[in-house]
Amino acid sequence: MSSQELATNTSNIFAYSDKLESFGLVDGPGVRSILFLSGCPLRCLYCHNPEMQSATCGKIITPEEAYQKLIKYKRYWGDKGGVTVSGGEPLNSIDFLIELGKILKKESISYVIDTSIATFSLEPTYLKKFDELLSLSSLFLLDLKALDPTLHKKITGKDNKNILEGYKYLKEKNFPVWIRYVLLPGYTDNEETLKSSSDFLKQFSNIKRVEILPYHSLALPKYEQL
Repeated sequence: MSSQELATNTSNIFAYSDKLESFGLVDGPGVRSILFLSGCPLRCLYCHNPEMQSATCGKIITPEEAYQKLIKYKRYWGDKGGVTVSGGEPLNSIDFLIELGKILKKESISYVIDTSIATFSLEPTYLKKFDELLSLSSLFLLDLKALDPTLHKKITGKDNKNILEGYKYLKEKNFPVWIRYVLLPGYTDNEETLKSSSDFLKQFSNIKRVEILPYHSLALPKYEQL
């Protein structure tokens, strides 16, 4: 896509971004470049990007600017790879995601969203935007924190009512998702919690993969700097 074509799409839509990873192997199919957007309503105990919880962390970026940064790494992607947007919580910037998705779809580039789906809403205006985003993307990576509302609030600071509504909505749409579940010692690693999570996920035919991830403390230096 030429600079002139991108300029035609220029709008006042923007997001804050703190970083871009050029070569990722665990953020969707194939080799992917990952754009990280700032802002998240959750305060997870194991957050590995705590600096990006603030909605204004990093620098302002437009969808067109993001595309120009990402396309530099197209040679890495091959047939299965593409672009993943993570965070923070990328759905905090759903208008940005839609505009970036339009550009990527025009270029036939695979588009994946890595999200907790914590901002999901059944409000009609939001659903219209959400449906448009689904039409532009190929996969959601969903970070399942906990099913029990009390436990979820202990881990994230928020309940999970709208998150569970989002899971059901994606099932109704038969939209492909991968699940990521972190074994947080003392919270989500006991037999009862694991069984209830397994039973819950079995009802979703749109789940294509479940990844069980160990807890790690790699983000501790980041917390010390905050």
